[in-house]
Amino acid sequence: MSDRYAQVVNSAPGRLLAGRLGLPRPVKLDRFEAGAPVIAGPVLRGGAPGGRLGSQLERVLASTGARSADAEGEVKALVFDATGIADSLQLVELQRFFHPSVGRVQRSGRIIVLGTPPGGLPARQATAQRALEGFTRSLGKEIGRGITVQLVYVADGAEGELDSTVRFLLSPRSAYVSGQAIRVGTGALPTPRIDSEQPLAGKTTLVTGASRGIGAAIAGVLHRDGAKLVLLDVPALGKDLVRVAAELEAETIELDITASDAPQRIAERLADGVDVVVHNAGVTRDRTLAKMPEERWSSLMEINLSSAERINDELLAHNLLRANGRIVCVSSMSGIAGNSGQTNYATSKAGVIGMVEALSPILAARGATINAVAPGFIETGMTARMPLVIREAGRRMSSLSQGGLPIDVAETIAWLAHPASGAVNGSVVRVCGQNFLGA
Repeated sequence: MSDRYAQVVNSAPGRLLAGRLGLPRPVKLDRFEAGAPVIAGPVLRGGAPGGRLGSQLERVLASTGARSADAEGEVKALVFDATGIADSLQLVELQRFFHPSVGRVQRSGRIIVLGTPPGGLPARQATAQRALEGFTRSLGKEIGRGITVQLVYVADGAEGELDSTVRFLLSPRSAYVSGQAIRVGTGALPTPRIDSEQPLAGKTTLVTGASRGIGAAIAGVLHRDGAKLVLLDVPALGKDLVRVAAELEAETIELDITASDAPQRIAERLADGVDVVVHNAGVTRDRTLAKMPEERWSSLMEINLSSAERINDELLAHNLLRANGRIVCVSSMSGIAGNSGQTNYATSKAGVIGMVEALSPILAARGATINAVAPGFIETGMTARMPLVIREAGRRMSSLSQGGLPIDVAETIAWLAHPASGAVNGSVVRVCGQNFLGA
């Protein structure tokens, strides 16, 4: 759906009016195009004294083909190693690097700060590292021009696991991800040799709720990355499912995932094993709690949460999730911040986050991962039917001042599904343009 407000305020007279009235001016975001480089422009790198990621960061940036920035002129990205900050007084290193350089970042540019997870550090060092979250989130809200800002906490011993995450956050694939604190841990299996253009080549991938909207976009991106797809949706959407599957050379399962035998039937179809499972199926059945009957509550909970739990249990019980496997779940900003009239939906989506947190150590022991994405306002048929005022509020209440696209959710899931992303486990990544609601 077209964003008429963005079109108006980016026209010549609209820019003048928006400037005078202090209105937000969303810019067109760079998004991935086939054959494009990871990052199209120079990168300026800096760091606090004593940082431990310099050599690894240099290696990752070299692998992207990014060129180093000159002393002056525009840059496409700023990357700062803050792991050397061990005391609050040293936080001034952030000001010293970013004060002269932040104005050089181009439209739709990238800013990444690298830190150390505060847990287990000496008190002063932990304090300083935790402070990085306030810095990055505030910078993301003030910089504008479609520029995203991220914090990546890299555990001691995980220095060699930066590639997948840094490449994603530098690239146009992360266009609608901002203000995140992402943790890169240890314990990942060695990354197998992969095709950089099709990292999921030969990987069997199940996507639920795949017939339209975000689910169809997820399927499309995973197909682009080489996945062998098995697409699932309810029989009532069978025609849409078959159409999507035909375009993507995919197999289909027409099945109500709340059926008592659904986990067993899915396991039978995946008897040879599965590499990636994407739990995308979900519905909204909004009503205030005072007007919500039990059936309305329970049926939504079955679809959005309980069915995914049962499918996971069945696949794990029969060891069908292969080594270096991935489970990626679709949560929601409602599960983080709550939403009036959505107690059932928000409960289910917060439950998805709880499932990710609870299963992450179990899957780590199996050499696999589980993560979630939490979309904010995404331009879909559902949001197009919202009342105008609510729809406009949803679009503007983020640092990027616009709605995201289904492709933005799909690209984030593709990063978490990547064979080299095994160091990211138990995370919830918001795809919300740094929505002003929630943490």
